[in-house]
Order: sequence, then C-alpha cells, then structure tokens
Amino acid sequence: MSTTWQVPAGPPSLGPRLRFAVRSAQPLEYAAVPTLKFALLIEAPGGEAVRSVLLDVQIQIAARQRGYSAGAQERLLELFGTPDRWSTTVRTLPWLRATLVVPPFTGDATVDLSVPCTYDLEVSSARYLAALEDGEIPLEFMLSGSVFYASPDGRLQTARIPWDHDVAYRLPVAVWRATMDAHFPGSAWLRLDRESYERLCAYKARHAFETWGAAIDSLLRSRGEP
Repeated sequence: MSTTWQVPAGPPSLGPRLRFAVRSAQPLEYAAVPTLKFALLIEAPGGEAVRSVLLDVQIQIAARQRGYSAGAQERLLELFGTPDRWSTTVRTLPWLRATLVVPPFTGDATVDLSVPCTYDLEVSSARYLAALEDGEIPLEFMLSGSVFYASPDGRLQTARIPWDHDVAYRLPVAVWRATMDAHFPGSAWLRLDRESYERLCAYKARHAFETWGAAIDSLLRSRGEP
C-alpha cells in the first residue's frame, strides 16, 4: 500500500497551492450499501486559511500496474480476452466519481471520502474487482474543483483546482472484499432479463430446489459442467 504526492505548477496568485494524498482506506461501518472510506489528506503548504474546498474526485483502476494469477486471468477472460492479447486489451477502467465538500482548515486537514461500491457484475469495474484474489488494486484519483480562501485584506476569493492533481493509491484487495462481505457475505449478484428469470423460477419450482444456487448447479450438471 502506497501513496504519491502531486504538486501542481502555477504562481501563488492563483490561490493556495493545494496538494493531496490518500492515507488509508477501510469499510464504512453501518452504511446502507457497501461503502469504502478513504482518508484524504489535503495540505496548503503556504499556510493559507482555506475557507472551503469543493472537490470533484474521479477514481479509475490502473489495471496494467499489477500482475495476475492464472485463476484471475481466467475470470477476466470476458473482460480482457485471452492473456496473449493483454498487451493491447488491458486498459484503465473508470470506477467511480464523487463530490466532497471540505470544511475550513489552515495548514492541512484529513477528510473522509465515502465511495459506494456496486456488486453489479455487468459493470466492468465490479467484474474486475470480483476477479481479484489478493494483492493490491492500483487506483488513480483525479482531483479537481474549487478552493475558497481569504485574501490578505479579508475578502473571500475562489480559485479553480486544475486536473493535474493526480494521486496514486494501492488499495488492498482484502479491504475491498471486507467491504463487500459486510453486506453480501459469500455472494455474487447476477442480473437476468424477466423471461429468463421466470423460466428459472419455473425450473426451481418443478424440481423443488430450496435455493437458486441449487437450481443453477443442477442446470450446469445437466450441461456437463463441473
């Protein structure tokens, strides 16, 4: 697990020269849906009194920046194709976008960035995350927005935060899994169209299976699947 700093270029007249880092991540307790909580450090090294920050955060998965076991490669077949093509098919995946309002601070502040997670396996990022067994998930945080601060004469000023604030963070796979297991322990979600769902319901009822898993296992065995 690591983090990197990015300090933008620009004259001081453009406002506080903020810099950012992600310090840690953990599951958000008592959330209605699976949610990750990132501890985001914001620093104004010039010592300006920051009145507020309206921060737009885009998070993407830098899939090329880690290795994959044979099992993970098999589970990622539908997403990236066969491993011999991965040099061209493995790409950065957009994951999430969030907005954060940061309260006043001077010097630095650490704020919680709450990021809801989906288990819809038709979403590319969710399918990718579910395929990983261990190790770390290489994330890229792209930060922009507006900073509000006081000028030397006390007037409220605002300045844009440009998109050149990129922060890298390696999220442990175990943290993501703990976040999902708190809501869906040992489970995965599969979305069906209504016709397929009704046919599966009828099959389950005819054979008196107690669970959906038992019905699907029966269908797989009938097809000769292990």
